Order: sequence, then structure tokens, then C-alpha cells
Amino acid sequence: MTGDGEADVALKLLHTADWHLGMRFPSFSEEDQRTLMRARMSVLDRIFGLAQSNRVDAVLCAGDLFDEPTPDDVWWQGLLDRLRAYDWSSRPIFLLPGNHDPLTHTSVYHESHPFRRGLPPGVFVVDRDDFTAPLGPDAVLYAVPCRTLAGQTDLWASLPDREPGDARLRIGMIHGQTFDIPGFRANFPIPSDAPVRRGLDYLAIGDTHAFREVPPGARIPMVYPSAPEPTKFGEVDAGYVALVFLPKDRRRAILRRERVGQWTWEEHTVTSLDALRRIAQRDDLRRCVMRLRLEMSVSPPEYEAVEQLLRGLRGTEAMPGRVGVLQVERQGLRLDTRDVDTVFGDLPDVLEATVERLRALEATEQGDMAKRALYHLYTMVREHRS
Repeated sequence: MTGDGEADVALKLLHTADWHLGMRFPSFSEEDQRTLMRARMSVLDRIFGLAQSNRVDAVLCAGDLFDEPTPDDVWWQGLLDRLRAYDWSSRPIFLLPGNHDPLTHTSVYHESHPFRRGLPPGVFVVDRDDFTAPLGPDAVLYAVPCRTLAGQTDLWASLPDREPGDARLRIGMIHGQTFDIPGFRANFPIPSDAPVRRGLDYLAIGDTHAFREVPPGARIPMVYPSAPEPTKFGEVDAGYVALVFLPKDRRRAILRRERVGQWTWEEHTVTSLDALRRIAQRDDLRRCVMRLRLEMSVSPPEYEAVEQLLRGLRGTEAMPGRVGVLQVERQGLRLDTRDVDTVFGDLPDVLEATVERLRALEATEQGDMAKRALYHLYTMVREHRS
């Protein structure tokens, strides 16, 4: 929202949450883990830059900024360095402890921790159950921190009611789960009418990783801004922050979903060589985390083509891969060796005996190993004769 429309706005906010700095990805290689962990830090520059370019009045960070309450030094120091690189004097930024990084005596948010002691002016930690901060002359923020990793405490209930005659814009910020996700037992539960019951104009929340209004279209918005970078396969509507514009005439807040994430996570079940070729021909894979499940039967020449395509996607020591991060599940890749004998004519006696033994093993529990051995023997013979 720019130009004449800004004159009608009393307060502009950037709402973000669930950075999960220091989050580990144990199912990936060490190199890929570092790539994914660094992405969680580098996205912050896009978030902070967006706050500056939109000239917001405040930045609300609604919990789970770290993946644990006592992250390794490299993560809290990395965030500290980024916070120090910006001027927050005209747009304060508020850091809320969530259930992954609760406010404890040993957490990064405690006043004795070097992260907390090193925060620049304009950066505030929500460190009280009755935290209150002015957002200009006509607006106020109320927030409540998580103090444990899990619990059924109704944090929203600690937000104060609107007193008679209070005409200020009232913003709330808490971390927890709403009741709209089937099968989920709410952790720090938040009812859908919490903003109304507390007389708020906007309730900034964090915890789940998809961008959602709860409930959609409510008169007073309660919003999950999503994780700014996805954290796993299957997460949808992640990679965003919320820009919030509160009009002077007290109409409903205007929301704008802004993309900040650069990575996408995709899973594909590949059932043919042509399908694998189509994936390899895409030009949008550099910032993709991809899991391929190979479910197909291929001849030896096709098997070789599969391997070549996978090398191009994954990369080698000499060449970078086309996919940013690649996982391949090969259990369903079956080698069809029925026609492989056409290559094995006129072999020396010792190799013919080897082929016969491997053929005999194909029908046993060692069949997959035998097929792979036949394939390698096939490639050696073919290369020798070419």
C-alpha cells in the first residue's frame, strides 16, 4: 500500500514468526544440512529489508525464532549481527519467546545472556506476562511470552481487556495453537474469538507454519504469518510474512501476504524415464529441496540413462547439481535384465560362469544385488567392445 492510500493508515506492521534458527535436518547429508540451516538465517535480511522499504511502524516476531532455548553461539550471534546492521530507532522490533525457545533462566532471552545484553536500541524482548509497549501515540502492543516448551496455559487470557474510553489501536501478540486443525491437541491454546474477547484490533500469533487467518475473514484478524522458509516436505503456504495496515477509521485491518522465502520443497514419485527427463529439464530447481521416489522397471540402457540424469540433478565433485538439495529413494528402481544376455555373447569362460551364477541369484533374496552386479558387468563389457 503506497501513495494516497497511506494517508488513511494509522499503523503499519510487519508480522513474522517461526524462523527456527539452528534447526537441524538429520535426514540430509552434512553439506545439505548446512545449506538448509543457512537459508533460515539469510531470509532475515529479506524480512528486515521489507520492513524498511514499507516504512512499517513496528516489526512483530511472534515466537520460535530459535529452534531451541539455548541455541549454539553461531545462531544467536548471527541474529545479533543482523539486528545490529539495521536502525530500529524509528521502527521497534519485538522478539517473543515461543514454545521452542521459551523464556527461561538459561535461554537467549534472559537478561544475563550475551545475546540479550548485546541487542541494539529499538529491539525489545517480551520478558513479562504483562508486557506493554506504545506503538506511537495512538496504538499499543500487548504480548505474553511462552515460559515452557509445552503447556495448556491460556496465554491469550493474560492480554488485558479494553478499558472503557480506550480508543487506541490495540495489538496483541502470543504464540500457540488455534482449535481449527483437525486431530491436533492445542499447545498453548487460542480460541478463535480471542481478539474479540480482548478488545483487540489485530492479534499476531505464531506456531504453525502456513499463512492462515483464523478464522478466515473474521472482523478482527488473527493471523499466522507462516515460517519464512519451509521446514519439511508437505508444508504448504510457507515462505511469507504479513504486512498489516490498520486504517484510521477503525475499519478491519488490511492484510498483505508478502513472499520472502526462496526455497520450495517438492516430492515426486517417478514412474518412467520420460518423467525423470521432464524434471531434469526444468529451469527452476536451484532453490528446490526435492525428494524423488523411483518406482519403475528399466532395461540396462535405461538404467544408465537414469544414473546420468541423477548425476546431473545431484552434481558431482567437479560440477554443481541442478537441484539445490536432492534426496533419492531408489528402493523402487528395478533393473530388468531379461535382455542383458545379448551383450554377453563370446565372453571368456570365467565371465560366462559369473553371469550364470548371478542369473541364478536373481530369484533369491540376493536378487537386487545380483541385478546390480549384472548391470555393472554389462557396462564393462559394452565399454570394452565399443
